[in-house]
Amino acid sequence: MRRREFITLLAGVAAAWPLAARAQQSERMRRVGVLIARAANDPEGKKQAETLQRGLEQLGWSSGRNVEIHFRWQTNDAGTRLAFAKELVERKLDVLVVNSTPYLIAARQATGSIPIVFVAIADPVAQGFVQSLAHPGGLITGFGVEEPSMGAKWLELLREIAPLVGQASVLFNPNSAPFARMFLPSMQSIGLPASFKLIVSPVRDETELDRAITSAGRQPSSGLIFLPDSFFSSRRETVVALVSKQKLPAIYADAALVRSSGLIAFGIDRVDLFYRAAAYVDRILKGDKPADLPVQMPTKFELVINLKTAKVLGLDVPATLLARADEVIE
Repeated sequence: MRRREFITLLAGVAAAWPLAARAQQSERMRRVGVLIARAANDPEGKKQAETLQRGLEQLGWSSGRNVEIHFRWQTNDAGTRLAFAKELVERKLDVLVVNSTPYLIAARQATGSIPIVFVAIADPVAQGFVQSLAHPGGLITGFGVEEPSMGAKWLELLREIAPLVGQASVLFNPNSAPFARMFLPSMQSIGLPASFKLIVSPVRDETELDRAITSAGRQPSSGLIFLPDSFFSSRRETVVALVSKQKLPAIYADAALVRSSGLIAFGIDRVDLFYRAAAYVDRILKGDKPADLPVQMPTKFELVINLKTAKVLGLDVPATLLARADEVIE
C-alpha cells in the first residue's frame, strides 16, 4: 500500500471513531421498571405486560438488545410494595411504569429522581400525584381512568339489567382504592326513588368482603356495585364465587370479572392503556420530561355482559342493552 493511501485510510478510521462511540453511547442499555397490580400468573396481568412490551418493540426498544424490563407484581402488603419499588429503583432505572394507586404511592416514596409513567390511576390531580392534567409538573405523568361521573353510569346499568333491585351495596377497599368515594356523589344525584337504598360498604380484606356480600344477600332485591379496585381485580375468582353464592346481580368496573362469570361490567380497556403508555416511555427515554407530557384520559371503554350468568339469576337482558354491548358471553 502506498504511503498516501495508508495515511488516507488512517484518517478515515480516525474520523469514524467518534461516530462509532456516539452510536455505542446512544445504544446503551436502558432500564425500565414495571409495577403491575396483578398476580404474576394472572392472565390479564400477563396481557398487560405483553402489550407494554409489544408497544415498546414497535417503537424500537427490544428487550435484551437496548432495553431491560424488570417486573414486580401484586402484593397486598404495603411493606412489600415499598420493597418492590426500592428493588427496582436500585437497578438505576431510566423510567418506572406504575399501575395502581398503592404502587404509585410506594414508587413516590422510593424515588424522587426517576421519571414515572402511571397507568390506570383515578383522578391523579385530586390524589395529589400531578398538578394538573395539562401540566403535570415534576417527574410523574401517565394515563388516568374512570372519572367521578362513572358512578352514576354503573348504578344506571345495574338497574337496567336488574330492574327489581331496590338497594345497592357499593364495595371498595379503602386501602387499595382510597379514591373510591369520589364516585358516590354522582350515584346519589341521578334521581333515585325515595325507597331506593344506596349502601356504602368498605371492605379491607376477604373476611369483610364475604361479610358484606353475605349481608347484602340477606336483604330482598339487593344488588352490588364493585368500584375500580386492584383488590377485586387481583382476586376475581373469589369475588365472583361469593357473589354467585348469594345469587346477586352485580356490576363491575373490570370486564375480567365478567369473563370469570360475573354479570355485567362497564369500564376502561386497561390493556389499551398499557399499549399507550409505551409511547410515553419511549419519549422519556429519548429525552422528553414527564412535566411536559400531559396526563391522558381513556379513549376505549367496554361494556361486557354474561348471558349465562343472567340466565342463572333469572334476568331477561333488554335487547337495547345487548345492542350496546361490546362483548356478550353466551
